[in-house]
Amino acid sequence: MRDLDRPGPDRGRRRFVQGLAALGLLAGLGGAAPAWAWPAYGMGRARPRREGEVDVFELEIAYRELELAGRRGRAVTINGTLPGPLLRWQEGRTVELRVTNRLDEDTSIHWHGILLPAEMDGVPGVSFPGIRPGETFVYRFPVRQAGTYWYHSHSGLQEQQGHYAPLVIDPAGPEPHPYDREHVVVLSDWTFHDPHWIFSRLKKQDGYFNYQQRTLGDFLREVREKGWAEAWRGRAMWAQMRMSPRDLLDVTGAEYLYLINGRPASDEWSALFRPGERVRLRLINAAAMTTFDVRIPGLRMEVVQADGQDVAPVQVDELRIGVAETYDVIVRPEDRPYTLMAEAMDRSGFVRASLTPRRGLRGPEVAPRPGPVERGMDAMGMGGHAMGGHAMYTMAMGDMAGSEAMHGPMGGGAPRGWPLAGRRVSHGPDDHGPGAAMVAHRPRYRMHEPGAGLHSTPQHRVLVYDDLRALAPWPDRRPPEREVELHLTGNMERYMWSFDGRGFTEVDGPIHFRHGERLRLILVNDTMMDHPIHLHGMWMELENAQGELRPRKHTVVVKPGEMLSVLITADAPGDWAFHCHLLYHMKAGMFRVVSVG
Repeated sequence: MRDLDRPGPDRGRRRFVQGLAALGLLAGLGGAAPAWAWPAYGMGRARPRREGEVDVFELEIAYRELELAGRRGRAVTINGTLPGPLLRWQEGRTVELRVTNRLDEDTSIHWHGILLPAEMDGVPGVSFPGIRPGETFVYRFPVRQAGTYWYHSHSGLQEQQGHYAPLVIDPAGPEPHPYDREHVVVLSDWTFHDPHWIFSRLKKQDGYFNYQQRTLGDFLREVREKGWAEAWRGRAMWAQMRMSPRDLLDVTGAEYLYLINGRPASDEWSALFRPGERVRLRLINAAAMTTFDVRIPGLRMEVVQADGQDVAPVQVDELRIGVAETYDVIVRPEDRPYTLMAEAMDRSGFVRASLTPRRGLRGPEVAPRPGPVERGMDAMGMGGHAMGGHAMYTMAMGDMAGSEAMHGPMGGGAPRGWPLAGRRVSHGPDDHGPGAAMVAHRPRYRMHEPGAGLHSTPQHRVLVYDDLRALAPWPDRRPPEREVELHLTGNMERYMWSFDGRGFTEVDGPIHFRHGERLRLILVNDTMMDHPIHLHGMWMELENAQGELRPRKHTVVVKPGEMLSVLITADAPGDWAFHCHLLYHMKAGMFRVVSVG
């Protein structure tokens, strides 16, 4: 017996069952209680039926009324819960998932980060037609990996309505990072509105959900701190870009209720432990639009896995988890309760949970940090000017050719030997057209930076991408045969998002990868938003400061004004989705198809 709240591989079955009973969890496990006894929120577990070497799961997609924070809403659920049930797979076995659609619209399930045949990937219009109302679709494929992942709808905006759930794959061999107990922690954002209404508001009014805009008082404070000329210059730059430095999230806590395992802060979720245990927390950001900053005051976290792939342990006090990313951390709590805080990156809201040694004992109150958070011109090394009818910005790092002395081609943290050293980006003759309200003339290396609103110090260390180091080099050591450069572009005022200035309906065809080739994908963020970019079906090896020990990721967050690169072995024939995982950005056009053949 194994589940989302379970002792680790070092403890016996007897202790595990006793621990579950102490937590009162046996009644919440699928198969131990009838479906009507499950809560409307909080994860059950889908129990497989074994047929030889195949584990068969039954999943049902249906609407369900639920109550959150005293209000009722309608969710798209999997097996009746929000989030859907935990799936636990075993590396080396085959899984069969029979998904029945009880909705009055088409649905789908995408197995996020899972290596599988293209026709099993679950993206309507790309890899299969979708699951029509009343139909059952059977997914079947071998499990070729281990780690923490998740699954969700790729139909319409159902992901925002609750159609998501965790997925854990146990390794065929021993765990490289031993632990005694684990908890799955699913972060998400919930709205009581129809998500199509949210999208329509974003299309009609820039910043509709941002109630943290700058005021005259803020401007006067800047004048006192910086002087009139500098304060006015900064305001003029943001005005040219038609953005606010406080536009970190398109949809904020003014609209969203933030959840941990389906529970809001007012109905706090708790996780039990025994003092002295090594507790593994499997953090999954299943939000539609929210980047979270996660910390446990008084308790350091040891990051041991990123996007399902084991990494060399790194001790941190806080981490920023982008939409669709997963991080596994191990903590060693003492005999007292702790509070897990997950704040929206713009500080417009938060959700909390308790990590506690005894039932009914909550973690201490932790005041949310003051907001709003602003993107600073100084922090980003930016200067701006207007050109060609578009609001433009450039990275004010001085002459690129003379910047090698600053430890890297773009200065400020780029590792020596960075493959993009000295590279000049190309925006084309029209700067990507009307789909790009701005371009970055000198994008730079930013994987050593924690991001807007976060500051890393020796006393409070924040995880950055440069900290991530694989346990072993990727088997394919070939250098890349060619490079593909893509720009992340957008026009916030029109709420248009795209690659290279063209939305999905405007492109001529897919991006072509040759089957078996080794290539370098270069991503340049020409916008003022963070974009979590997800490639289906293949790993992206992040070319960070770790040399050949590049971490493998399925989702890479690209900061504003950043240029980064990933290596890809195109070993998965077929058509694959490639997109920004901010749901409304994807719907607005930031989506492409990668065809491997």
